[in-house]
This record gives sequence, structure tokens and C-alpha cells, in this order.
Amino acid sequence: MEQQTTQVLLIEDNPGDADLVRLRLVEGNSAVNVNCVNRLSDGLAWLTTETPAVVLLDLNLPDSHGAETFRRVMEHSPNVPVVVLSGQDDEVLAIKAVHQGVQDYLIKGNISSKHLERSIRYAVERQALVRALEMTQKQQLEFKNQFLSHVSHELRTPLTCIHQYVTLLLDGLAGPVAPDQADHLKTVLKSVNQLHAMIRDLLEATRAESGKMRIEPRCIALGELIQQTVAMMRPTADEKKVGLEIGVDQRLPLVHADPDRILEVLINLVDNAIKFTPPDGAVMVQACVVEADPSYVYVSVSDTGRGINPETKALIFERLYQDPDAVDNSRSGLGLGLFISREIVRLHQGRIWVASEPGQGSSFTFTLPAYSLAKLLAPVVVDTSKDRLRTAFVLVRVELTPLHTPPRGNWKETWQQCLEILRRCVYLDKDLVLPPMGTAGGAETFYVVASTDMPQSGIMIARIREQMERLPELKAKCTLTIMTTPIDLAATVSSEALSPELLSRQSLSSESLPSESVEQQIQALADRVTGMITCSMESKHSRPGKSDFNSRTN
Repeated sequence: MEQQTTQVLLIEDNPGDADLVRLRLVEGNSAVNVNCVNRLSDGLAWLTTETPAVVLLDLNLPDSHGAETFRRVMEHSPNVPVVVLSGQDDEVLAIKAVHQGVQDYLIKGNISSKHLERSIRYAVERQALVRALEMTQKQQLEFKNQFLSHVSHELRTPLTCIHQYVTLLLDGLAGPVAPDQADHLKTVLKSVNQLHAMIRDLLEATRAESGKMRIEPRCIALGELIQQTVAMMRPTADEKKVGLEIGVDQRLPLVHADPDRILEVLINLVDNAIKFTPPDGAVMVQACVVEADPSYVYVSVSDTGRGINPETKALIFERLYQDPDAVDNSRSGLGLGLFISREIVRLHQGRIWVASEPGQGSSFTFTLPAYSLAKLLAPVVVDTSKDRLRTAFVLVRVELTPLHTPPRGNWKETWQQCLEILRRCVYLDKDLVLPPMGTAGGAETFYVVASTDMPQSGIMIARIREQMERLPELKAKCTLTIMTTPIDLAATVSSEALSPELLSRQSLSSESLPSESVEQQIQALADRVTGMITCSMESKHSRPGKSDFNSRTN
């Protein structure tokens, strides 16, 4: 039987070392075909079109040195085994390489033909085992997900039936219910709701593990979510006689996050804090910006409970973990809440951690990215040919108000289609469609910062309206309102910075602004837009029909 030829890629810039490796391979008993390149870039290009059995890699190449060399090869071709050939007997680097996935670390001067042949064979076999293990794990995960999805569906159906009939009995629709019978029914209903929550958490944890959990970030005011969380958890806290307080920095910026998911995290943390805090204790929900890390908002939930020991802290965010020291009435779930919370925060590019000492309470903190309008505006508001802001800007508000409450049909699909249309109706290099604002579910409002003046904005409004009204059933689901207002650049500059002549003018263009850097002007513009939107949203909630957006309505 003809022996199969092993394809080997040798990345080595020293001709003498390359010839020595070839010689050792020829001396062996295996049929080997060696392809040699002398630069990492050439090796990566070769790997793009070919898949060798193994890569023999020198770490010091003309275009790459040290650990970065094998990391780049493994990132480019994760399924190809790598054997390092080094002229240095560096045990620390060797251990680091093996820990990061390299199959072997050989010293050039000590390589025999038998040693090299065995190393290649073992590298190929180990890589094949790793791939087989990964495939098995993937198949097991898929089977588990399918099983859990099927079981959860089968459990939900009878639970829903139980919930409906117990509710009918409690409401007296099936006849009078004695007080002690009502208490028993309430116990049943509480257990059904608990089982529903367990099933929901189990499915969420499964989605997180398989990478199927999704978030829909919006530009939101975190303070409102915290107020909503506290309002929802207040009855639970009052029942246990635990104080529940809020401490939110008034200068808190908007955050870019999924409001429903962050509400889920807050409820998990506050519920745990109440659960493990004794009567007459206190729970505090706080949010602030840390000067050392202004790009993120820090949210913490602190309690005066019994605290967490160091061993538990190391495991508390793991799937299905429950504190073995917890009292029985505190263990009402599956131990998935903190695991799900961690995955949600990770999807937002944030971090979550706990600080606690036994007997001194606990403080869970997580971070969310602050909404930086200046970063989004920079590419579109600057005239690059003149290295300054464009001459005029308009803020456009597009509002979709459902005709019915709650909205009928697939409302989410409708407003998402409108948002996509809006993005197609603007100039990508001059206009910016901001992320959706506030919580989803009711009226949807979208904002556009357009590099134009009021007369020209009418053309944009007509284009947006024409395209959106082509959507089938739009008029049957909602009313469409489009309003514009000029962004007064004079309002972005303090009066102390302006001369009396400038102050006497009714409005300013970007050309008449004081000599500030472009970055400062962008930030000032972003602050002005943020203020206008905030004012508009507050006016909408407090005085329907009144806002700053009254300059043009179509």
C-alpha cells in the first residue's frame, strides 16, 4: 500500500536551519513534502489557499518576533497544528506556547530525525483528537439545547393551564372560595410562577451558552430603568421590611444598552440583595460615572446582608451555582440569575463583579458603555476640506405613534422597517441617524442630525415621508410625524467666550464661533443635540404636543 505524503509548511528565514530541518525529515521513514517560506506574511498567504498537516514555525522572523508569531498563525488557521522551532532554550516561552495551543516546542540544535518525525506525528494526532472533542462537545450542546427546548415547551403547556384555572378559582368565577381555600390556591399560584421563572432562566442560560442570546441596544436614561426596578421590587422589600433606596448621579450620561436586558440584570441583583438581607436591613441601587473611566457608567447594588465568603465569590457567577450556606427559604431558583446577568453585561462590552466580606454585606457592580454622541458625530459634521464644522445643522425627529394601545400586529417589525428606510434616506457622509431612544413597546421616536439648513431640510422630510408611506399597512397601524428644528450653534458656546458683537447677533454659524479646536466644537455640538433631545423627550412625557420641535412639521 502506497504511503500517504504528509504536507508540511516550514516558516523559517535562516537557509541553514531550513536545510537542516529538510535533511532531518528526509532521514525519517515518513513520506514528507516540505514547503518553505521565509516570512510570516508569506506563510499566512500560503495557509489561505492550502491546509498542511502541520506548521513548523521559527519564532524570530523578519516581520514577526516571539509569542506574537505563533498567535497570528493559530488565529489564522486554528485547525492546523503548530510545532515551534526555536534557537532559544526558553522554558517560560515554551510553557506559554503550549498553554496557548502550540503542540510542541523544539530546540533547533537538539533535533534528530526520529525526534522531529515523532513530534510531527503526535502533533497531528493530538490536533485530530482536539477537533474530535470539539465536535463531540458541539453535538452534545446542540442535543442538550434541543432537549431543553422540547422539555420546556412541554412543561409550559400544563403550567399555563394550571395558572389559568387557579386564577379562575381565585377570582371566584367557578363559585365562592373559602379564605383557607384561597390561601392554598395562592400557594399553588406562587409555585407555578416560580416554575415558570425557572424554565425561563434555564432557556436563557442555554441561549447564553450557545451564543444565541441577543441584545437590541438603544440610547436610554439609566435612571428611569433604576426607578422602574425599584418600583417593581418595592412590594418584595416592604414584605420583608428591608429598606430599598436609590442614589443616582444627576449628571449621569445616557447609555447604549438594551433596556429589557438591563432591567433583567437589575431585577436579578436587587432580588438577590433583598433575599439575603435580614429584616430592618437596607439595599441601595446606585449609578455614577467614575473620573478614571468616563467611557462607562457604573451601576451597583449594595446590601447590608451577611456577606459572601472568598470561596463563594470565586464561583458565584457560574452556571447553576448556589451558595451552600444560604438558608433554605433563600434558595428558590436554579442558581442561574447571576450567570445570565454576567452574560448580558458581557454582550454590552461591560464587566460585572462583587465586593464582599462575611458579615459586612455585599456590593455587586457592573458597567455599561456611556453613549458618546461626539464620537458618532465626528465623521459626518466636519468639513474635511476646511478642517472645521459644516456651516449649518438641523435636528430631525421622526415619530411613529401607534393608533392602538397596546400596538396591534407586529409593531416591532413595522418600526424596524421604518428605521431602515430612514437610514437609506440620509447622506451617509453628512447625516447621522441616532440609535433608537428610550424603551421599546409604544411610540417610537428617531432622531437625525443633518448637515443642512432649514430650507433644504424640507427635501429630506419629503423623501423620508414618501418612502415610509410606501410600507403596507403603515397608516392602519400608526401616525407618522416628522419635525425639524435648527441646531443653534450659539447655544453651544458660553456667553463669556463671545464678544459683544457676536452676542448681538440672533444666531451663529460654525464659521463665527471662537477659535476652539474641532474636537471641542464637536463636543459642544453633541452637548447641544443631547440637550435638545432630552428636553424634547421630557416635554413629550409631561406636556404632550409641546416641545422644541415646532419649526417645521410635515
